[in-house]
Amino acid sequence: MQEGKKAFNQVLDALTKKDREVLLELIEGIHHADLAEIFEDLNEEDRIFFSDSVGAEKFSTVITELPDTIVEDAMSSFSTDDQREILDQVSDDDRVDLLQDVSEETRDKLLALVEPDDIEVTRSLLRYGEDTAGGRMTTSFGKINLEMTVKEALDELRDSYAESETLARVYVTDSKDRLIGRLRIRELAFNSWNTPISEVYQECTHTILATADQEEAAMMFSKYDLIVLPVIDEQDRLLGIITYDDALEIIEEESTEDIERMAGMSGDISENSYLNTTLSTHFKRRFPWLLGLAFLAIASGYVMIKFEDVLNQLYIMALFLPMVVAAGGNTGGQASTMVIRAMALGELDKGSTIKVAWKELRLGLALGALLGTCIAIITIFMLPLFYTDMPAEVGFVKFGIAVAIAMTMQITTSTLVGSLLPIGARKMNIDPAVVAAPAITTIVDISGMVIYFIVAQLMLL
Repeated sequence: MQEGKKAFNQVLDALTKKDREVLLELIEGIHHADLAEIFEDLNEEDRIFFSDSVGAEKFSTVITELPDTIVEDAMSSFSTDDQREILDQVSDDDRVDLLQDVSEETRDKLLALVEPDDIEVTRSLLRYGEDTAGGRMTTSFGKINLEMTVKEALDELRDSYAESETLARVYVTDSKDRLIGRLRIRELAFNSWNTPISEVYQECTHTILATADQEEAAMMFSKYDLIVLPVIDEQDRLLGIITYDDALEIIEEESTEDIERMAGMSGDISENSYLNTTLSTHFKRRFPWLLGLAFLAIASGYVMIKFEDVLNQLYIMALFLPMVVAAGGNTGGQASTMVIRAMALGELDKGSTIKVAWKELRLGLALGALLGTCIAIITIFMLPLFYTDMPAEVGFVKFGIAVAIAMTMQITTSTLVGSLLPIGARKMNIDPAVVAAPAITTIVDISGMVIYFIVAQLMLL
């Protein structure tokens, strides 16, 4: 960490002094991902000097690590010939990611600069959405034909190994490019040259459709401990592969998205770091949710007005109201978090609703009953120590039981609501994480007040 900070400061010093020679010497020992972080933190003038100094070939490794919001500006700082060089140097999947990060007008201009050998692959990959397996895959990988021998396969791979993203897995296809199986380099290295590939390959047990969501691909990497995942079309033709480093990026993006949605934030997820995200962007992403929840919370005030007589007749109820309401928000938030996590990990299918409801109903009832009992004991035995104005017709025992019942009902209801809302959102094709914890808290706050006052009205007045 200290070494990284030292290198960063040295690069900043070289940029301040506009010392191109020292800058080039420094960046040789810095990983391109770290260079991207340095570039992101620079002002516009230093970014231009940095880009001009390192040149297109070196910058082609840096630009693939930059946040999507600054890719277009970074590309615009280069000449047309340099832009062509960058597009030629990056891999197929990184080139497509780069083109997806710029405006439509800029994309058309950059597409015109793509080399003829790469343009067909680039356009085919652009047909897939950015968040699909096809949009994440690369077409640079090891592929051989089922009819080959080991020697022919090695000759084939020798010609393409420099461009391949990885040879950790080599894929076997038939004459129609349909995926047949896979093998490792060691299967080729330790078999005689005249051995048919049909005798050494293994079947592919895990594949993914190009149109599938990228999150599904990341889940397969995690579940099956994959290094590479082949991407196919509906006819089982091999289109490309997703590598483990792409899967890590997908997991990071999806986790960030879920966390922000659960926190009640709207808008697209930016790759910019927190400090480099503009104040206006933070504002725009937070304000809509806060405004909506503020209006929803007005219902709480309406409930208070509706049950004003109940509160006036037994004002001690105000002491326990925040507790009952908060308990519901806490348990509802816990339930929604657990269900969203289970959905994200693929543990719940579309037919699990009744099982989830039954499980959370029992859990909520158990939690509510235990917490309600604890509160009842405190109310009956401790409340009289500092409060002596309890009406005789009510009494501390009766009041404690009423609070316990309200607490039990609130926690049971909130747990059930918190677990079912994400499932309902998914059935309506809404990201379950959009059913954010603040929204659940606001909803169960209102339900908690209604339950509390109705129980008091029926049992105490």
